[in-house]
Amino acid sequence: MEEDLVTRAGYQLRSLPAAGLHLVELSKLPRNLWQLGRGYFAARRLLAEFRPDVLFFTGGFVAAPVAAAGRRIPTLVFVPDLQPGLALRMIARFAEVVAVVAEEARQYFQRPDRVEVTGYPLRGELTRWSRAEAIEHFGLSKDEPTLLVFGGSKGARSINQALLVALPSLLEHMQVIHITGEASWAETSAATGSLPVDLAGRYHAFPYLHGDMGAAFAAADLALCRAGASTLGELPYFKLPAVLVPIPFRGHLQHVNASYLQGHGAAVILADEKMKDSLAATVIELIQNKGRRQQMGAAMAALARPKAAAHIAQLLGKLGARAATVSQRSEA
Repeated sequence: MEEDLVTRAGYQLRSLPAAGLHLVELSKLPRNLWQLGRGYFAARRLLAEFRPDVLFFTGGFVAAPVAAAGRRIPTLVFVPDLQPGLALRMIARFAEVVAVVAEEARQYFQRPDRVEVTGYPLRGELTRWSRAEAIEHFGLSKDEPTLLVFGGSKGARSINQALLVALPSLLEHMQVIHITGEASWAETSAATGSLPVDLAGRYHAFPYLHGDMGAAFAAADLALCRAGASTLGELPYFKLPAVLVPIPFRGHLQHVNASYLQGHGAAVILADEKMKDSLAATVIELIQNKGRRQQMGAAMAALARPKAAAHIAQLLGKLGARAATVSQRSEA
């Protein structure tokens, strides 16, 4: 997924060997350690070739060998989730600056003086849609409420399956934009082929949206989705109340994200294992209660930091300028 998105945006991509250590089976640990070792030496070669002034990390185990190889290079770490994962916790100990999405994230770092609250950066293409343009783009009725359902970049099979069960009931009360993910597209298309004609016209399904994702957010009145890092930026920007279904793994970062949004009154949490029984009732109650949705939307909007990307860029620029000054002094 990342390779496709990066190359689509016109940037060069260089891959390095890496593997995770967190919650890894003991039998796989030696191989993963070997992969990290290979990644470290590959990162050293890459850094010697590229000679960066600043390193910028956003997470994932692939960051670990690069951070180790470039430990003498000024570093900015951006933590996209509210709570940092294992790799970012380790890298943040040595970073000059740690950028976080919310004030509540400071508690996870030993050096809060190095923490900057920037918010979650959004792509410019997401924010270019007005609500009227988005409704027209999808062929929606402006007089009917709209539910947006998505499960992250690859989709979420359990959400898709629960939605299909509830779909006839939901479509009696709302329009639905459903982003299934490429892996579930065939299954979803086959299952919805039997919808009555009057309901089928209220259902708008897509395997994936690239440039049109901002339109989906702008057109929606309520979201049903996972609680990945991007929801901390996208939902607040669009003032979009949500029913959040975190990944059903104990201790996953999505549970912290979801609790943060629910704690601020901007979302409600629906457990993954309860979706098939509770999805329809939960969503219909919120769609019909416009006053509550407006309160949740206002609470969501209060969490927005629309200038996050510019703030992070400013921090990177300062680190780069400082590194250039040090380099000039050493050469003199």
